[in-house]
Amino acid sequence: MKPSDLKPGMAIKINGDVNVISTMEHVKPGKGPAYVQVKVKSISSGSVVEKRLRSAEEVDQVDIDRRAMEYLYADGSGFVFMDQETFDQVTLEESFVGDKMLMVKPNTEITVLFCEGNPVDVELPTCVELKVVDTPPGIKGATATNQLKEALCETGLKTRVPPFITNGEMIKVNTVDGSYNSRA
Repeated sequence: MKPSDLKPGMAIKINGDVNVISTMEHVKPGKGPAYVQVKVKSISSGSVVEKRLRSAEEVDQVDIDRRAMEYLYADGSGFVFMDQETFDQVTLEESFVGDKMLMVKPNTEITVLFCEGNPVDVELPTCVELKVVDTPPGIKGATATNQLKEALCETGLKTRVPPFITNGEMIKVNTVDGSYNSRA
């Protein structure tokens, strides 16, 4: 496959390692040949690197199976997910999913990526709704728009919210960086 045919979300093999493309950009400099700049995440190590691929070279595409799975619960061995079609259950270790699970409540549907039958990554929805369980009261008269206060959500996620948010409110949180989006 040519690098110009790549798209974000595809999996490719670079130096024998499977990588998922997060961003890609065609670059045509004033001098020299055109190339494709990709940002990839290694499946085995989890590291994110940028690669420059010449437009003439061939890239090996790897088939990634995306399955809709429901997050059920967390136990001592990790996080348990259930396949929506076959009802098979898969346990993913905490080191594998990392801080992503701080943004997911039980019974939430997420996408799990499988490569050669093994889970390789978890894709969250772009925005999730969480309940604020602990936040200090707002300061009266604080009307500046850039003032934020710390808030603890029901999943254990700590984020910064505007002063008008109170305990018990539902908020929308961006899953990319864990930031407050809006009230739910």
